Amino acid sequence: MTEVKETNYSLLRKQVASLIEDESNVIAILSNVSALLNDNLDQINWVGFYLMENGELILGPFQGHPACVHIAVGKGVCGTAVAEDKSQLVEDVNAFPGHIACDANSKSEVVVPIHKDGTVIGVLDIDAPIIGRFTTTDQTELEAIVKVIEQQIS
Repeated sequence: MTEVKETNYSLLRKQVASLIEDESNVIAILSNVSALLNDNLDQINWVGFYLMENGELILGPFQGHPACVHIAVGKGVCGTAVAEDKSQLVEDVNAFPGHIACDANSKSEVVVPIHKDGTVIGVLDIDAPIIGRFTTTDQTELEAIVKVIEQQIS
């Protein structure tokens, strides 16, 4: 099994806050955060955002291979995160009922809802090419990074 490098999430959270502190444009914020996460997270093959538009998730800023553009609420890992308003930590995407395979190389996934004014406006989605890449620590720390984003876009 491939070793996963320990991520210094405290430093990463500070970098996110510093990078977006003077920005109000959501697309610019999410673009830079996706690039920063891509540069700092080990063993991932896709990181990005989907944003709610007309009742469905639409592909937003990301790093990685081309991805699914439309995801219905309640479908796949991202749509489930929105429907349940709850982060999703998936050890093996092939075992997730209704998983949407945008990239056949993705084996595990973590998705965190993003809120504005108490409403889910999108998700942070990160995929990895290895089963079991993400831990509850990753989930908790990524939720903290999303809170930084939420504070900036409120």
